[in-house]
This record gives sequence, C-alpha cells and structure tokens, in this order.
Amino acid sequence: MLRIAVPNKGTLSAPASQMLREAGYQQRTDPKDLVCRDEPNDVEFFYLRPRDIATYVGSGDLDLGITGRDLLLDAGSPAEEALDLNFGGATFRFAAPPETIASVEEIAGRRVATAYPGVVERYLNEHGLKADVIRLDGAVENAVRLGVADVVADVVETGATLRQAGLMVLGEPILRSSAVLIRRVGAPTGARENQLVRRLQGVLVARRYVMLAYDVRADLLDQATALTPGIESPTISPLHREGWVAVQAMVVRADVHRIMDELYDLGARAILVTAIDACRL
Repeated sequence: MLRIAVPNKGTLSAPASQMLREAGYQQRTDPKDLVCRDEPNDVEFFYLRPRDIATYVGSGDLDLGITGRDLLLDAGSPAEEALDLNFGGATFRFAAPPETIASVEEIAGRRVATAYPGVVERYLNEHGLKADVIRLDGAVENAVRLGVADVVADVVETGATLRQAGLMVLGEPILRSSAVLIRRVGAPTGARENQLVRRLQGVLVARRYVMLAYDVRADLLDQATALTPGIESPTISPLHREGWVAVQAMVVRADVHRIMDELYDLGARAILVTAIDACRL
C-alpha cells in the first residue's frame, strides 16, 4: 500500500486534500482523523505537521508527501521535489533598516533572524556569504528593533509589515516557494507512485485549461484554429450545414474570453466553454 503524508494544519492542508480529491483519492471527513485508508486506490494517507513531512519521507517511512518547497529545503532531509503543485505560493526575502544595510552583499558578518534557517543557510552558502543565522519561531519583524539581529529573512507579500517595523527589502528573493509533491532521494518509483503523479498532473492541466467548442465556416478554419491550436491539435467535425465545421480545442482558462471575442469577430458562432474536471495527456 502506498503511504502518503498530507499537511494536517496550516495554509497547505485544505488545498492539498482538495487536490487529492480532484485526483480521485478519498480523504478524511473528520479533521481530527490522522489517518485515512483509500482501499480502492490502495493508498494510506497520514496527516502530519507540514514541517515534519520531509523528515518522514526522507527517512523512507512514508513513500511520498505534500509540503512546501521552503519546508523541504529547511528540513535538510534526503527528500526531493517530484512535482510542483502550483498552490501555496510564498516569496522569501531579506530585509534590514535602510540606514544600516543597503544590499545583500552587506549581510556578510551580520546576524540574520529567520524561522527558516535551512533556507537562509543554503542561500548564503550558494552566494559565498557568511553570517550568523539565528532561528526564531513565528514572526521575525521585530528582531532588529529588539537587538537580536541585524537582518531578517521572512515571507514577504506586500512588504507592508516590514515597512512598519522600519525595514526595507534587500535584493532578489531568497526563494519562491509553493506546495510540492516530494519523495525520498534515489527511491525507486512504482506503478502507484507514477499513477499518483499522472493524476495530479491531470488536475493541474484541468485547472489551467477549459474546453472550447464552436462552429465556423470551413473557409475560415485555418484562421480559427490558429487561435485555438489545442494541446496537440483541435478536433474538427463536419456539420450538417454545408460549408461549416465544428471545432473543439483546449485553451488556457485565463485567455478564454479574449479568444472567444476574436472567434466571434472572425465569424464563429455557437461558442461554448466547458470546464475540465480531469484529464490525461
């Protein structure tokens, strides 16, 4: 039976379970449950603290897990990213008082406060910088004001919280994180692992694309299909109405209204959009 770790709490928990449901896997119905057996798919799900998941997967006690890229790198566990799941995005950056530190290079020799020491140490090593990394749990914005550190490294969205603490963002992001499916480094993959990855990839595609169907005159077909080339190619069928064809193609969800407008202006009619629940490409 395939054993998979799923976040028990936090911002990744609900989206991870929802994605697994969309991929056809049973999930717990009671948030207090810590284990869920999906007998039809021969999978057992374990609901764990997101920060612990990389440790369990890296040790081989669990086959796969869903956690944040930041937590994976911070754990330093022998686990690796298998698939980016495209939710739970976060950006990590350095910040410091502008009057004392103006660039990332000036961090060398300073004290850096963070809740993610593994992420910060990895960045510093990759860029040849040496600093004293101080681990703090939770918010770190006040670490400089309280004299604990000279620089902080934290998740930054708008930067408003940092500015309130008198800090300015330095340089490019340390890390762009999102939810990822992870596996133990060097672990062999079997049919069930590959099936899970294919299903999750199908969910990602289904979320990004919609199915667009329309009718168009045959003499305008080349222009129409240039707007809707599909993943491989569009499906084209003759209509009972002479000189017209029906076209179906997958298009990027974010572009669908622009494409519909252009098709209508071209002369296409009966333009319909259908959501895709799942797919295999």
